[in-house]
Amino acid sequence: MKLSILMPVYNEEERIADALKQALAVDYPCEIELVVVDDGSRDGTREVLGRSDDARVRVITHPRNAGKGAAIRTAVDNAEGEYMVILDADLEYDPQDITKLLEPVLDGRATVVYGNRTFGSHSAYSFWYVMGNKAVTTAANVLFNSYIGDLETCFKLMPVALYRSLDVRSRGFGMEAEVTGKLLRRKIRPYEVPISYRARGREEGKKITWKDGVEALLILSRERTRRRGITPGKR
Repeated sequence: MKLSILMPVYNEEERIADALKQALAVDYPCEIELVVVDDGSRDGTREVLGRSDDARVRVITHPRNAGKGAAIRTAVDNAEGEYMVILDADLEYDPQDITKLLEPVLDGRATVVYGNRTFGSHSAYSFWYVMGNKAVTTAANVLFNSYIGDLETCFKLMPVALYRSLDVRSRGFGMEAEVTGKLLRRKIRPYEVPISYRARGREEGKKITWKDGVEALLILSRERTRRRGITPGKR
């Protein structure tokens, strides 16, 4: 099995070198590639990426910022692996945990695996951030009669072909809710494993806001009520 690690990047000049180093240093149980999409960064991110000489790294550049969902779509279109996992470049997630996500897949216990974050005083960005995450996750559980623990987690591992079939249209952070809503609509319940997490603050460049939480709720409602066979944006 080959795993495509998809890394969307936007204005991460200070962190991208460490993010690449950490991701490539993991002892993975399978072949990997790291597909990095520079989503129109306006700082020195592109120059740092240009210095990478690891054969496992492929860099694709958007001419202008299009959002996380759009960056992931580009990465998925260019992925060569059978499986994929998303890894943000902000150093909030530990790439060593990707091996935990792979275990139930390699053992044949699961097809889709989510990394479930445990929030604590040392790892959470703020009280309202955690409550917002719990509210969105609870809404998904109520709407789809499921019991997932962390909808907004970045660590979503699944077959590349499955992600492509979901036809994710959200260009920003709403892609997290759209992916989960479409999986749950298909009765695909993610297998969850605990992962470590350390949220950064606004002063460190955190980009998600309460508006993204509202958008997530709207997307979940749309996916729950959408008639079968109808793809948003298509007639």
